[in-house]
Amino acid sequence: MSDPDLDELRSELAEFAKPQKSIKRTAKEERIISGFEEIQRFVDEHGRPTAHGEERDIFERLYAVRLDRIREQAECRELVEELDHQGLLGDQPIEVVADDIDDEALLAELGAESETSDLTQLKHVRSTADRKAAEEIADRKKCEDFEKFKPLFERLRDDLDKGRRETRPVTKDSGFVKADINVGQFFVLGGQIAYVASVGERIKAPNGDYDARLRVIYDNETESDLLQRSLQRALYKDEAGRRVTEADAGPLFSGVAGEDDEQSGTIYVLRSKSDHPTISANRDLIHKIGVTGGDVKKRIANAKNDATYLLADVEVVATYELYNINRTKLEKLIHKFFDTARLDIEIKDRFGNPVSPREWFIVPLFVIDEMVDKLMEGALDQCQFDPTSVAIRVR
Repeated sequence: MSDPDLDELRSELAEFAKPQKSIKRTAKEERIISGFEEIQRFVDEHGRPTAHGEERDIFERLYAVRLDRIREQAECRELVEELDHQGLLGDQPIEVVADDIDDEALLAELGAESETSDLTQLKHVRSTADRKAAEEIADRKKCEDFEKFKPLFERLRDDLDKGRRETRPVTKDSGFVKADINVGQFFVLGGQIAYVASVGERIKAPNGDYDARLRVIYDNETESDLLQRSLQRALYKDEAGRRVTEADAGPLFSGVAGEDDEQSGTIYVLRSKSDHPTISANRDLIHKIGVTGGDVKKRIANAKNDATYLLADVEVVATYELYNINRTKLEKLIHKFFDTARLDIEIKDRFGNPVSPREWFIVPLFVIDEMVDKLMEGALDQCQFDPTSVAIRVR
């Protein structure tokens, strides 16, 4: 073979060996693709396209507006066309069906206003890198006992609609990074409402921090089993990630005293970390309800040595500040109201003596919340707790 032939061969081989150029996308294109993929996930999970209308979930309405934007803008259609395996774009651009509320107003309701109405600049759309950080929470399965949690989500939506709760950004500079995620908390993650149903035993991570396995229930009737720190990281990475505040139970329990009010104390709800078989089997339902005039954390600091707390550590799952109310009378009133749900348990104290703590009740947290609402409305004396249906009913 002549040298010119060898040179030509080398040239061809060199050209053949060149790596295929990877497609680099701008941040703007990443946001458009990410937003479209979130719409696709909704369709996969619900088996239908997104739709407008006040009766729809706020996130579905947001996705519907976003899909309209993508359909009407040629550059957006071209960018996601190859991804559209569900036929969401249609053959031709369609006439946009306006919702009675646009995406700016929807975002405002979520407390996540964007700086511009341009689809390509929406802050709540995650980048590819952010999505990878959230992959560890994506392994979800159907929640077989979702009916047990459904009332919690319904009550939450009602609280949000009526302003009793609000959503706030999850940022590292907000102090959330140092806070533990506790049972009963709600978050907005990946466009869905997430409820922390249980927190497992604390474990020590390789970096020296403590972690725990969670059971998280989502409002699309799925659940996931992930670590506490994994959920925190996912919330930080999701620019639309939100935490839901505790319910505002009105002026008596708002935590903000009036000009002439005097603080009287706190209603607190605790959950035990005891390994007692009865407690372990019903941990999410068994709560200690009390009223104190001091700091709750100081009060429970020595819980594992106190038979009143079942000789085990406890976690605070809810508190309600109160004003101008007699603490002793209020505590007796609450305990009497839930008397039919009082936990009947006997343990041995440090000296081997039998003790039967009387402030523990088998009642879900959402029922306790409802009891506080009735108390705030002055209507608790007109109600009674039905242990059979696990509900508060008017007499």
